[in-house]
Amino acid sequence: MSQTNQRIDGKRLWDSLMSFAEIGATPKGGVRRLALSHVDKTGRDRFRAECEAQGLKVRVDSVGNMFARREGRDPARAPVLFGSHLDSQPSGGKFDGALGVIAGLEVIRSLNDLGIVTEAPVELVNWTDEEGSRFGHSLMGSGVWAGVYPEDHVRALKDTDGVTVADSLDAIGYHGPEAARPFPADAYFELHIEQGPILEREAKQIGIVTGAQAQVWYDAVTIGQDSHAGTTPPSTRKDALVCAARIIDLVDRMMRARGEDGRGTVGQLHVSPNSRNVIPGEVRFSVEFRHPDQAEIDRLDAQFPREAEFIARDCGVELQLTTLFRIPPQPFDPACIDLVRQGAARAGYSTRDIVSGAGHDAVYVARHVPTAMIFTPCKDGLSHNEAESIEPEEATAGAQVLFEAIVARANRTL
Repeated sequence: MSQTNQRIDGKRLWDSLMSFAEIGATPKGGVRRLALSHVDKTGRDRFRAECEAQGLKVRVDSVGNMFARREGRDPARAPVLFGSHLDSQPSGGKFDGALGVIAGLEVIRSLNDLGIVTEAPVELVNWTDEEGSRFGHSLMGSGVWAGVYPEDHVRALKDTDGVTVADSLDAIGYHGPEAARPFPADAYFELHIEQGPILEREAKQIGIVTGAQAQVWYDAVTIGQDSHAGTTPPSTRKDALVCAARIIDLVDRMMRARGEDGRGTVGQLHVSPNSRNVIPGEVRFSVEFRHPDQAEIDRLDAQFPREAEFIARDCGVELQLTTLFRIPPQPFDPACIDLVRQGAARAGYSTRDIVSGAGHDAVYVARHVPTAMIFTPCKDGLSHNEAESIEPEEATAGAQVLFEAIVARANRTL
C-alpha cells in the first residue's frame, strides 16, 4: 500500500501537548486537573478557544461534554466523532486522555492546512470526568451520554468536600443547554496511550484496539470492634484490618490464578479509627476484577463474595460487599478497526492487535456508535502517574493514524 503524503505536523502537536500540560502542572512533571475544578475550567476554556480559532462550532451538553464541529461537504450526513478527555488523576501524567483531545485538535489543524473538506462533518469531543477521581464515578460524561448512568444520579454525586457535580458544572460555567444523550453519529475514534507495557515491549508503534475487557467493581466494608491494642487478647479481637488484609490477599491470589490475563486490584483503603494503639474497628476498601473473557468475570463474581465471606466469618468480623457495576467486554466495530489498520499501513507503522486493559469513554460510546481505538506506546507501561511518558514520534504516529482513519471514514461512499 502506498504511503500517505498527507502528514500532520508532529512538532506542532508536541508543542501543544507541552503547552497544555502547563495547565495544572505538578512539581514532579505531571498534571492535576480534577474534573470540573477551576483548573479543568482553564483547560476547557483553552480547548474551546483553540477550536473556535480553527473555525469549529463548540457546543456543551448538560453534563459538560464538549463537541467541536467542523462542517463537511454534506452537512446532513452523520458526523465522525473523535476525542478523549482532559481531566486527570490527582497525580496524573501529561498524556492520559489529553493525547486524544490534543491530537484531535492537530487533525483539525491539518485538515485546515491541507484544504481538505470531508464529505461528512467531523466532531472533536472532550468527555467530562473520564477518570472518576474527584466524584468517584469514572466514565461519567460518556456514561450519561450513552444512557448507562441516570443523569440525576450523576449530578447529585459529591466530592470529598461535599460539592456536587451539579454545583461544580454551574461554578465553572459548563452546564450546557444541550441534552446529554446519543445523537446520530457515523463513527467514533479515540487515540490513547496504551497504559500497559505490551507495545513498548514488542517495539510496535501502533496498537489496533479490538475491544475492552469485562470488569466488575465492588465497595467492601469490614466491621469489627475498636479496642485497646495493649489490653485486648487474640481470643477477643475483632480486627477489621486483619480481615481486610486477608481479603486483599484473596483478590491477589484470584487474579494470579488467571495468569497474565488476570487483573485484580484493591486501590483504596480507609482504616478507622486509624490510631496507632487502637485495633481497627472498620475498614472500607475498593475491589475490582478485569478479564477479556466474560465467563471468567462471571466466575470471579461468583467466587469472590463467597470466599470473602468465609474469611470474614473466620475473623469474627462483618463483611458488607456492594457491587458498584459490571461492565461486559466491549468489542469494537470491525469496519472502524480496519480503517485504523489501513491508516497505520499507509503511514508505514508497525502494529499489533490489542485488547484494552483499561476502561475508556470509547467503551460506552461503542454501545451506540461504531467505534475503534488507537494505542501508542507508553514508557514502561506507566500511567496514572506523574512520570507517565511518551516520545514525540510516538505521539505523531498515533495522531497520523487518527487522521487517516477519520478522513477515510468521513469520505466513505454511502
